[in-house]
Amino acid sequence: MHRQVAVSRTALVCLAPVWAVGACAPGAGPGASEAGDAADEPTVVIRADRILDGRGERLTGQELVVRGGRIEGVAEVGATATDDAVVYELPGATLLPGLIDTHVHLGWHFDAETGRLHSAESTDSAEDRVLYAAENAWTMLMSGVTTVQSLGGPEDVPLRDAIARGSLPGPRVLTSIEPITAGSGGPDEIRARVDALAEAGADVIKIFASASIRVGGAPTLSQEQLDAACGRASDHSLRAVVHAHGPESARRSALAGCRQIEHGALLDRETLEFLAERGLFYDPHTHLIFENYFANQDRYLGIGNYTEEGFQQMRAAVPTALGAFREALDVEGLDIVFGTDAVAGAHGRNWTELAYRVQEGGQDPMDAIVSATSLAASSLELGEVVGTIAPGFAADVIAVAGDPSADIGALEQVVLVMRGGVVYRHQPRGAGMP
Repeated sequence: MHRQVAVSRTALVCLAPVWAVGACAPGAGPGASEAGDAADEPTVVIRADRILDGRGERLTGQELVVRGGRIEGVAEVGATATDDAVVYELPGATLLPGLIDTHVHLGWHFDAETGRLHSAESTDSAEDRVLYAAENAWTMLMSGVTTVQSLGGPEDVPLRDAIARGSLPGPRVLTSIEPITAGSGGPDEIRARVDALAEAGADVIKIFASASIRVGGAPTLSQEQLDAACGRASDHSLRAVVHAHGPESARRSALAGCRQIEHGALLDRETLEFLAERGLFYDPHTHLIFENYFANQDRYLGIGNYTEEGFQQMRAAVPTALGAFREALDVEGLDIVFGTDAVAGAHGRNWTELAYRVQEGGQDPMDAIVSATSLAASSLELGEVVGTIAPGFAADVIAVAGDPSADIGALEQVVLVMRGGVVYRHQPRGAGMP
């Protein structure tokens, strides 16, 4: 007999941590690997009203089959032998790949003692910062984010490695560890800095090529400095992603061979077209970063460039950033990926960025979903690993109540989270899933 996990108003709500996931996915225990021996793993079958494959296709009448941490297949409902299988019945729901956020800050937090943003005056230890990052990672996983690129802090490294070992729950983590800035020095010093980050295990190189939008977003690195940073990253087979608000810093980054432009709130059409021609990914941040800062202004104000004037600059930038995003949607060949710049206060609300892009920016809902799944995976050079529901891909899958390809707001109602074949959340909402 298969084990059927049906949706009802009295069904189990599974929010167990990784060391207790047996209640959610029998056969997966402490340290279970998504690449483990499939022969020792039970088959898991998930049935929902529809499947969005992450590449723009919408399937109905199909069930997802998972084994050994990977997607084994997509078959007609009822076609899979379910003896000794675990079956999740999710009427009214939609299955889709787990969301991939290409720009978060795992370690950013509000200090427990003061309730304010961590800063140079904070008294938390390195161990404390890892725990804060783990909390943020868990929060995002529960919201349906199964892969993040953290740009970045030293606390990311032990957390990334613990999650990869299976000893802590969380999304798959890629990290830049620390950024390249104007303070990193000239071209030679920058190359040495990239060497050190590569040696320390960085997955990506983060570069600040412009100032914060709070102080105008002007360029901060020369062409020679950017050539050194992105060129050396390429020597190590590492991607280079660049904080660049305005046209000049973005253009210099593209000429330097960098991989992705972050923010780009001040970009014009000519620059966006240049990015498309050069094959860069564009990661705009149109909503969550602003909304979160404004909601938590008293927790940031007075720290660094979080000044009254800085907040005025951010408020002025909101329509400008939205305008750049709308322009970008009309640029042929420009790959726009999903990223939020989630900082303290924003983790777990990542999906609201996609909702804003659709509802206020005019993006097609299915395109928005693709930007946060298969396209985001490609930007991370994980396009053959995650971001798509197809045989052989990692079983990073979520289910939401309703149909986000028709109503993007459905992403808020997460009813199932599976990462690497392990179910971390099973929270059905009753028949029909209102």
